[in-house]
Amino acid sequence: MRVILTSLAILTGTLVGMYGQAPAAFPKMSNGKPDFSGMYEWPKSPNGPRGKGSATIFDKARMAPLKPGGEAFLEPRTGDMRHDEPRDFCMPAGFPANMLSANALQIVMNKDYMTVVHEFQRTVRLIPLDGRPHRKGQEPTYFGDPVGHWEGDTLVVDSTNFKRWALDDYFYTDPNQFRMHSDAFHTIEKIRWKDAKTLTYDLTIDDPKIFTAPWSQEFEMVAKPEWDKDGLYEYVCEENNRCPGGHCGGN
Repeated sequence: MRVILTSLAILTGTLVGMYGQAPAAFPKMSNGKPDFSGMYEWPKSPNGPRGKGSATIFDKARMAPLKPGGEAFLEPRTGDMRHDEPRDFCMPAGFPANMLSANALQIVMNKDYMTVVHEFQRTVRLIPLDGRPHRKGQEPTYFGDPVGHWEGDTLVVDSTNFKRWALDDYFYTDPNQFRMHSDAFHTIEKIRWKDAKTLTYDLTIDDPKIFTAPWSQEFEMVAKPEWDKDGLYEYVCEENNRCPGGHCGGN
């Protein structure tokens, strides 16, 4: 009987997980929804490609085919660092590149908002969780306009209204070119508990100017509660004044 009850408990937990409901033991907010608050490693894809400094980059095999003219997705380097590596001049990484950078991040949640604070560049994403529509008439930004809603115990974040910018850290990986998204860029993030120490982070890319269809890649985010004692390290960026004309040739 004990074996049968244990098996039923395991099966029940498996089925509940399949349908997006977090186990009762997981942290919850006052509205009963999961509370993802805490310190985390950046999203990683098991056995997936990595960029410079172990930053996560998208797996080319998961990408949809390019549309005619979508070759603009791959932009050649020019030799001008202001174009090729704008972060060296304190330009923002933008989303999703910042989310995938090899630095810690902290999530702070209540029933109304999720705040994601990135150690890299100390940027902040403030995501409303009430399912409101996207803002209208706003200037495009590096991080877009994110709005969230719940599907069971899975948080779904829909983001639009991006500037054309770097897709990921691929430009630190290929010496000749880097990957850009267009100003039609649209993302959908799905975040849920995988287990007591891990979030599943599924990111869908929809860029109708570049790809023939949306495509997705799944990542994992490992909780690091031991990092709480130190918190996020301070990040200071000073404009690079050793590259006159954008050409860095020495000290």
